[in-house]
Amino acid sequence: MEMQPDQAVKNNIFGTEILVKASLQSDVEKLVFISTDKAVNPISLMGATKRIGEMICQAYNQKNQTKFISVRFGNVLDSRGSVIPIFREQIRRGEEVTVTDPEMKRYFMLNSEACLLVMQAGAMGQGGEVFVLDMGKPIKILNLAKEMIKQSGYKPDKDIPIVFTGIRPGEKLFEEILTAEEGTVVTQNQKIFIAKMSDVNFNAIKEDLNKLRNILYKGNSKEIIAGLKNITPYYKTQ
Repeated sequence: MEMQPDQAVKNNIFGTEILVKASLQSDVEKLVFISTDKAVNPISLMGATKRIGEMICQAYNQKNQTKFISVRFGNVLDSRGSVIPIFREQIRRGEEVTVTDPEMKRYFMLNSEACLLVMQAGAMGQGGEVFVLDMGKPIKILNLAKEMIKQSGYKPDKDIPIVFTGIRPGEKLFEEILTAEEGTVVTQNQKIFIAKMSDVNFNAIKEDLNKLRNILYKGNSKEIIAGLKNITPYYKTQ
């Protein structure tokens, strides 16, 4: 997404808008939008576009028809794009295991927790909420790599070397769950919270999206990023 901001915007923002409008037209009862912890104080295209996706859901929820609900995920263990399949394959081949930074930390959740969060958010959601899962303490990616090497019967940095490759564009060393302003509200499930979100003005976001749509087809990455910052000022590029 960092390399193709136009595609990130088309998919995560305008793809969401299409689904939201289709839900209203079809009298869908509830739509659950899958967001990310990267939407908090975003520095990546994924985080910024997903935060705007949340805002779209909040805005269209004001129509009092379909209930639009967002859920923020951390990293789902062993899912596509997770570090675990990458590490597993590197270890299997006897290659060096690549870690971006020795201090890199991430929140992880199980597949079962991810599925449960979606289902419970759908069941509990009254519309307009952003649900957050209590994922415990973040895990150091370096420790995860070492543990996977040990579990495979090898010694880290002896049998299988660990190499640091540097932080990639749009990456943070540590993901946040909430901004300082947001805070949470408890639910009947002790592991699920509702983020306190600021209100979204429906007419304002419609106007902002129209401006972004006009910028998008010019194909200028800098203008697209400026358009995103106009909608979500918490977005800070590196």
